[in-house]
Amino acid sequence: IFKDDADRRMFLQILFQSIDTYSITLHSFVLMKNHWHFLVETPLGNLSDFMRHFNITYTSHYNRRHNRSGHLYQGRYKSFLVEMESYLSAVSRYIHLNPVRIGTIKRKEPEYQLRYLWNYQWSSLPGYIGGLKERLRFVECTAVLEEYGGDNHIGRMGYKKQISEDLVAGLTIREKIVGQSVLGDGNFVSWVKETFLEEERNREIPAVRKVHSYLSKDTVLSFLESEAGMTSPLTEIGYNKQIVMTMLYKYVGLNNREIGTLLGIDYSTVSQGRKRLRERIARDKKVKRRVDKIERDLSRIKI
Repeated sequence: IFKDDADRRMFLQILFQSIDTYSITLHSFVLMKNHWHFLVETPLGNLSDFMRHFNITYTSHYNRRHNRSGHLYQGRYKSFLVEMESYLSAVSRYIHLNPVRIGTIKRKEPEYQLRYLWNYQWSSLPGYIGGLKERLRFVECTAVLEEYGGDNHIGRMGYKKQISEDLVAGLTIREKIVGQSVLGDGNFVSWVKETFLEEERNREIPAVRKVHSYLSKDTVLSFLESEAGMTSPLTEIGYNKQIVMTMLYKYVGLNNREIGTLLGIDYSTVSQGRKRLRERIARDKKVKRRVDKIERDLSRIKI
């Protein structure tokens, strides 16, 4: 799925855009030659939407660049639910160890494997062990590093030491995944089954239902009017209208067509408006601060 580093750089650029669009938190990742792994947190329960958008966008880039057509991946992506308290760090380390689990590298001595791993640039590991200057801005390392003393020198060195020990001892997690769906202790698995799983007739393994945690349309519009300084959110103009579009998309779960109907504009205008807001945020720190505050405040509203 990557022919060269230009593909990998575009992959990461599209990943950043998709993370921002769907309010995803990315804890760890690794890019391999024919697959990749993400450790993501989805506060809005929108993993399927995020993955569909990301995969379609990258496939389109890849096909255009390499003059091809059709599917890029073999089948649907595989995913499982992870208990943060017990397994977040283990899954992150498992992901970061992938480059030395393949081909001739896995048969080399541990010292060689570690050197290879520390120099592997297509993962989030450099940001975990090398500090802020090595960290991609869309990777959240703090939650994992808390287990090792925090997002500081002590935490980074603790994580690096654990990676070294895992490489020698062999870190495995797949056999601990319950029903190909959940990774956690007994209490967590029971809670997931009771809360989110449903038995399907004639199937041995339960399937995770898609769970949304969106706010209501009226809640978001009232917030924008009372807390974000908008006189009338549905009739705003300029970049205020772009903010309204974006918040309805991210926090209410409306699609472009539904937002366009609500605002009395074409759905393609909504798509362009949201894109222009992202571009404006990238170049205007004042706009970025305002949008960041709106999103922080909206994320604190109880469902």
